[in-house]
This record gives sequence, C-alpha cells and structure tokens, in this order.
Amino acid sequence: MTEGAEVARFEVWAPEKDEVTLDVGGERLPMERDVSRQGWWAAQAPAEDGTRYGFSVDGGPVLPDPRSRRQPDGPDGLSAVVDHDAYAWRVPWPGRGLPGAVLYELHVGTFTPEGTLDAAAGRLDALAALGVTHVELMPLAPFPGVHGWGYEGVSLWAVHEPYGGPAALKRFVDAAHERGLGVVLDVVHNHLGPSGNYLPAFGPYFTDTHHTPWGSAVNLDAPGSDEVRAFLVESALAWLRDYHLDGLRLDAVHALCDTRAVHFLEELADAVRDLSRDLGRPLFLIAESDLNDPRLITPRDQGGLGLQAQWNDDFHHALHTALTGESAGYYADFAEQPLRALAKTLTGGFFHDGSYSSFRGRTHGRPLDRTRVSAHRLLGYAQTHDQIGNRAQGDRLADSLPPGLLACAAALVLTGPFTPMLFMGEEWGARTPWQFFTDHTDPELADAVRQGRRREFAAHGWAEKDVPDPQDPATRDRSCLDWSERDREPHRHLLEWHRTLIALRRARPDLLDADLAAVRVAFDEQARWFAFRRGDIRVALNLGDEPAAIPLGGGALRTLASWDDSASLDTDGVLHLGPRSAVVLGER
Repeated sequence: MTEGAEVARFEVWAPEKDEVTLDVGGERLPMERDVSRQGWWAAQAPAEDGTRYGFSVDGGPVLPDPRSRRQPDGPDGLSAVVDHDAYAWRVPWPGRGLPGAVLYELHVGTFTPEGTLDAAAGRLDALAALGVTHVELMPLAPFPGVHGWGYEGVSLWAVHEPYGGPAALKRFVDAAHERGLGVVLDVVHNHLGPSGNYLPAFGPYFTDTHHTPWGSAVNLDAPGSDEVRAFLVESALAWLRDYHLDGLRLDAVHALCDTRAVHFLEELADAVRDLSRDLGRPLFLIAESDLNDPRLITPRDQGGLGLQAQWNDDFHHALHTALTGESAGYYADFAEQPLRALAKTLTGGFFHDGSYSSFRGRTHGRPLDRTRVSAHRLLGYAQTHDQIGNRAQGDRLADSLPPGLLACAAALVLTGPFTPMLFMGEEWGARTPWQFFTDHTDPELADAVRQGRRREFAAHGWAEKDVPDPQDPATRDRSCLDWSERDREPHRHLLEWHRTLIALRRARPDLLDADLAAVRVAFDEQARWFAFRRGDIRVALNLGDEPAAIPLGGGALRTLASWDDSASLDTDGVLHLGPRSAVVLGER
C-alpha cells in the first residue's frame, strides 16, 4: 500500500484468484489486476493513518493484508493503514555496526512487569550504564493473545499491539539511539504461527515440497516462490528502513528449505547491503544456525552467503558443561572434556568442525578458516532465551551456580574473541526463571501446546506437575525480571563485575582483536583451571572448589579486574587463584 495526500493505493498478491475485493473504512470496492505485475491486484481509495481495511478473495471473508503494517485488534482483525512519515524522528542516527559490539537480548513482554515497549524504553538508561552497545529485541510480529515468546507470530510487517504497536517501536528505537544504543530485531522467516495465519488463502506462501517441525515449509523454491522470497526480503528491509533498526537476527536459518542456485539468505544479504549503501549507515544480519557452516558468515566476494554473524552454540555448550557438569542430549560431546572443548571453540570457532557428533549420530560441521573469518562474526554467550526457556522449568544459571562461577562465565564471554551477548538480567545474576509461556485464544490449540510440553519433558523424567503450564498467566508473571534484585548482594557485585569487564573490553585494543589465530589457551581438566591470552591480556579462571596454581609465563603483569581478592602472582609467573574465581591481567 502506498499513500498520497488523500488517496491510498492498496495492493495484494493473489495469483490464483478470480476476484479480489477491498474492504476499506466499511466500504467494499472491486480490485483490478495489475497488468504490470503478474498475480497482483490493486485499487485506490481514500485513507489515512489508522484507517481499517482488509481483502476478500473469491467471495470469502474479509482477511487482513499479508503485508499489514498494523493489526490493532490482533492477527484475526482488520489491518490498519500506517503512515510512516507521520513520525518525527528525534535522532539523526549514523548507525552502529557489529565489530566491537556487546549485545543484550531482551523480551519486551517480561523485561518489565508492564510488558510494553514504552516501559522497556524506561529501562534503557540501565543498559547504557552497563556498557552494552546494542539491544536485541525478541520477535515483535503479532501473535494471538497478549503474552508469548513471539516465535509464533504472523503479519511479518507489523508490531504486536499489546507491546504498543508501530509508534511505540519507533519511540523505543529513538530512545535507544539517544543513548548511543543500536537496536536489533529477531525475525522469523522459517515458519509462521498456526493461529491467525491467513497467507495460504492468498497464494502459495507454503509448499509441501519440504516439511519442517512446524509443517509445510515456507515456499522458497517451488512455483510462486519469487514473490514469497520478495515478501520476506521486503519485510526485512522495511524493519531496517521504516524503524531505523541497525540489524536483524534471523531465527533458525537451517530450517529455511531452499534448493535454488541463489539461496534466499544470499538474496537477503545482497538486498540489505544495497539498503545500507543507500541509507549511508551500517546494517547487519545475524543468523541462528546449527549447521556449523562457515560459508554462512563468509563475505560474498569470498564465495560465502554474506551474513555478518551467527550465534555460536558450540561455545555455549562447552561453557555450560564446564560450569554445570550437565551431559544430557547435545551436551554429551562437550561434557567428556569440557575445558578442551572450550579451548577448541575459543581458538577455532566451532567444536564440531567435521568431527563426530554423538547427539546427531554422524559427523557435523566443517572447519572455519581463521584467515578469512573474523572472530566478531561469531556471537558468544553463556545464556540465551533458548538455552534458558527450553529447560523444563526455565531455570537460569544463577539458580544453581554460585556467584563465583557466574563471574567466570562473564569473564569468558566478555573478554573472549567472539562478539559477546547477554540475556536480560544475566548481568546481575537474576534468579527469576524464564519459562515457556503462551496465550493462545483457541482452546484446542492451547491444550495441544500444554500437553505437548508435558509429553516432551515426561520423556526426560519430569513429572507433569513440575512442568509449568504455558497457558497459565502465572507462568509469564514468574518470568518477569525483578529489578529490585540489582540493589542486593550478590547481585550488585555481579552487576559491577559485568560493567568492569565491558569497560575493559572497550578500553583495551587487544580485547577487540578479532583474530582467532592469535588466541592462546592453557587449561588443566582435572584441576579445573582455564586461562587464555589475547595480546598483552591474560584471563584466568578457576572453576574448581580448591585453590589453583596457574602458570602464566613471563611478563610484568598487573591486575586489571578481579572477582575477589584471592589472586596473587609469584615471581615465577605462577598465578595463585582461589576457588570459583576469575581475574584479568595486563602487561605493565
């Protein structure tokens, strides 16, 4: 839809339909085929910001626009016109790229008790004081009900109305940019939610050529896929352009089924690169992928797909097993020698780089060429929404680990070679869980989700009563951050530790060096100490319950940051470090 001063042009792709009608402002108007664009229909009608409208195909019910910019009454209601030019942006934002970044993942619905974008904006001063550079918002596309994770969204161009809708997102982005914070949005292209998804009524948006855990795949390579790919690409560009976002996180790209010669991700990367050039500010794409395929983040001119970065679950798994000793499921390969696994990821990027994966029952991944791929293209983290929320009770590391081990995790994430990312509340060791919650309005779907969750964890030995009901409002309420924790110990100490490490990362060039080949690692699996060197910086951790003697070698070193007062360095270059502690040292 494009707007003029008094008349708006409404367009919709419905290639296999014989008749399309526009319902706008309570009036029904026939639409005409657009002879210049195969499968498209168009009509003009008076409209302004907020005008409700929808489309009827072949005499069926009035449905929301597939490219709706706003769904005031939820996914099942009429669409509303959005005049993006009506918002007066306050900040002339030059952009903030990914190199040197520290990301902070947050869920709008649980970041504050209010669960809105405006309420989240009211907490941005705390994030600026923490020192992070970008806020990564979990998905905002409309979904049924009020509360949910956001990964069952529909209307991929719109903002969930209970969060505040399009205007609230613009206010949030402006507020973030005023504080020097970039904003990244998590978008889901691999599937749409089961409720409120009317795309199949318009055209072949899905195909049975491929199947996914969510059913028929999004149509990226079957007949009609040119327009479906354009639908997704243009949606991504709209977020970056219309809302002044700095980047997108792409959910589960390994579930994008595409056999065409030019992969969808390559097409998307090219389009974002062109938009970045046109806007004159950096834009980036971060993938979630379990493929361990370096081509995903290899630049286009070097034969890759050209995405700027990806989440690195191998680093997380190695760190998690080293901290907790867990060995079930995909942790099994890492738990055999967790510190060795951690060393391999810190120096080579991936743990599974063509090695055997017992979880998959086959070899997995391929080596990352450290001469071609910068370390900043991998995101490193100790916790994410997935790694917390997909546990039966949504328990965080702080629920079972002492503060000293949380401090060790922070030291690895924030001084390591990868682009660091924190999950909301991690910086103060939040004890509130982050559980799986939904608010489906369809009773059958709600019960199916509830029972499916219970069956999933029953297979792992969990009693039904111990698996939170996703549909119970209390499950969401338990998952909201308790901001008062920050003012109590040990949370206050952890928060200051995170601030110190982030400030060090910003101040010391060696901690921004993205050369994986330059990282040097030493460890003792039995004594449970781990140390690594980045230029003139040494980072040492003692994960064990006993004091450790860690040989750091020569050089006049001074303490830059220490979790406690247990660290001392003797004249032979041996660091004596107390249990469950971390220290960062630099050459004088």
